[in-house]
Amino acid sequence: MLDRLQALADRYDKLSELLCDPDVASDPKRLRDLSKEQSDLQDAYNAYTEYKEVHGQHEDAKAMQAEKLDDEMREMVKMELDELSQRLTELEAQIHVLLLPKDPNDDKNVIVEIRGAAGGDEAALFASDLYRMYTRFSEAQGWRVELMDASENDLGGFKEVIFKVSGKGAYSKLKFESGAHRVQRIPVTESGGRIHTSTSTVAVMPEVEEIEVEILDKDIRVDTFCSSGAGGQSVNTTKSAVRVTHVPTGIVATCQDGKSQNENKAKALQVLRARVYDIHRQEEEAKIAGDRKSKVGTGDRSERIRTYNFPQSRVTDHRIGLTLHRLDTIMNGDMTEIVNSLSLAEQTELLERENLA
Repeated sequence: MLDRLQALADRYDKLSELLCDPDVASDPKRLRDLSKEQSDLQDAYNAYTEYKEVHGQHEDAKAMQAEKLDDEMREMVKMELDELSQRLTELEAQIHVLLLPKDPNDDKNVIVEIRGAAGGDEAALFASDLYRMYTRFSEAQGWRVELMDASENDLGGFKEVIFKVSGKGAYSKLKFESGAHRVQRIPVTESGGRIHTSTSTVAVMPEVEEIEVEILDKDIRVDTFCSSGAGGQSVNTTKSAVRVTHVPTGIVATCQDGKSQNENKAKALQVLRARVYDIHRQEEEAKIAGDRKSKVGTGDRSERIRTYNFPQSRVTDHRIGLTLHRLDTIMNGDMTEIVNSLSLAEQTELLERENLA
């Protein structure tokens, strides 16, 4: 581990030199790439720097303990050794996690799709609740949320809503949300007061650049149509809405929330690239994983990952057995405990795999 850390520290120092080089400063792409690489190494570099410092202090305290000391001084040295030993243990555990293989998509923006599934109007209403939950969580992180496309029902719920979340680490915190979300509550349309069970599905996809997924013009079909729903005078009169079809895969992306046909086409292509990339990514992960199933799920939309029980104010994540009795605050965007627990489960699994390797 120490050899890996020293190599990491050497690379970090080399990057610091390169970032001061005028030739690098005049090349925006290289400057951006090197800055990102150094930023990715920052936490591990800081931990290793502190580890070396604490380890040096620990060795000095051990040497002092071997000297002839009075009882009071010996007790003080012993207390210092205990504190330093504990800190070394904490740093070693932290460094093990920081050295785990990192998901290359973790720092990317995300495109999130939510659809009402089983349960008709109630499922669509729950989809709108999930959209609000993710929006408020994202805003609390300082991220920007941009609506890409939406299809509402008569009650104000979403048959489907697609939105983009932009911000550092967005994918790392939202990637565990893919799957089927189940709600148990009395629907507003229920006159008999009976509890119904409905589901909405969520798909979280990393945003991808054009250079990561090349979609050729000859492979897409672009259709335009009149937008529907609320809007200005041009809605329902001009063909500003855009539907883009990727012919080789049959994947379709639609956008009608932009102000112009060009804006809608650009957004639809963003969604299309993310969907095409997501299919390839899942296929690759399936090959690598074999029949191993992650503790935090496969990301398949059909996999039930969480239940929201309104009568009992209870939220249960079935993948890690986490149950929280504060549904109101979670639905208002306070998802930090859930996100951290899922991240910890992923780290634990990766550590177990590293130890078995």
